[in-house]
Amino acid sequence: MQWKRRSVEAAAARRVAARGWVAPAVVAALAGWAVSGCTAPRPPLVVSDPDPSVKIQAYKKAVRKKDKAAVRQLVTDLDNDDPAVRLYAIDALRRLTGETFGYRYYDGEERRRPAVLKWRQWVDAGEKAAGEKSPGRS
Repeated sequence: MQWKRRSVEAAAARRVAARGWVAPAVVAALAGWAVSGCTAPRPPLVVSDPDPSVKIQAYKKAVRKKDKAAVRQLVTDLDNDDPAVRLYAIDALRRLTGETFGYRYYDGEERRRPAVLKWRQWVDAGEKAAGEKSPGRS
């Protein structure tokens, strides 16, 4: 009974407009939303995606799944220009490894550098100890 729901929503939008509560443009937008109901498909959640909104959701997924394969990309993102990306990257690393190496996402690049170097050394040492390369490393 999709047609009933849409017609009820459109009728409700007309009643709101008749009472002068919202601008007619808002009513038109609501009526259009009720009819269309379409959204763009969501891209796959991968930590290497350049879009911060996708990347951050991928960090959260990696933490939920305890995905250690994401660690190298998380360490790379500690140098990202976007402070939100850095914040979520260090939070994910802390949750996955229990370590921060004194990294603070809000510090300037020079103040972050020693902690980022420690993270890179930690990743390289872990790969060497495991005798294998991490995904994404050539």
